[in-house]
Amino acid sequence: MAKHGKKYIEASKQVTADALYESQEAIELVKKLASAKFDETVDVAVRLGVDPRKQDQAVRGVVVLPHGTGKTKRVLVFAKGDKAKEAEAAGADFVGDQDMINKIQQGWFDFDVCVATPDMMSEVGKLGRLLGGKGLMPNPKAGTVTFDVTKAVQEIKAGKIEYRLDKQGQIHAGIGKVSFDADKLQDNFKALLDALVRAKPAAAKGVYLKNVAISSTMGPSVTVNLQSYR
Repeated sequence: MAKHGKKYIEASKQVTADALYESQEAIELVKKLASAKFDETVDVAVRLGVDPRKQDQAVRGVVVLPHGTGKTKRVLVFAKGDKAKEAEAAGADFVGDQDMINKIQQGWFDFDVCVATPDMMSEVGKLGRLLGGKGLMPNPKAGTVTFDVTKAVQEIKAGKIEYRLDKQGQIHAGIGKVSFDADKLQDNFKALLDALVRAKPAAAKGVYLKNVAISSTMGPSVTVNLQSYR
């Protein structure tokens, strides 16, 4: 069992056990209880009523948070010719083709998101083991394999995040920083929950949104009342 420090234990005392908080109230409490010296991320953990072992119940997608994540993501675009120029103009941090592939094969990973044009995927696919292991492989479902590199780069810079069901049937996502206004975090939270509701697999039966908890990086979790989402 994990051991917690004094600050965490004291903060936990201010969260009523087994209580369900309205999302706005939960966010305000999480902000209040954040005590780290750095700007903690506000994390959301969602337990879904799906079987992660079944392909027809997989939940994966992307959502653009209206107020961003509070983190500037470094974007690498694999593209050639005019598309490479377009990516640079859109604000991509790194752009290239074989030169970038070679750098990654040599151990370079100073980026957060990869975008690739479809014509580059035959070469980028050779990095499957390196990129896949870090969750960085471009994927059409995430909108990161596309010829519309301007849109892809701008959305990522604006706060697009990818969510994906883990083996325990949960979704984890950061919706901003504790320094954000509570109203902005609430907007981001609602955008994520709305996206998950829309992504409900047809094969999912029974209660879909089982449990949602919000916490800061170093703080205790606060359970959200999901009545309005059901």
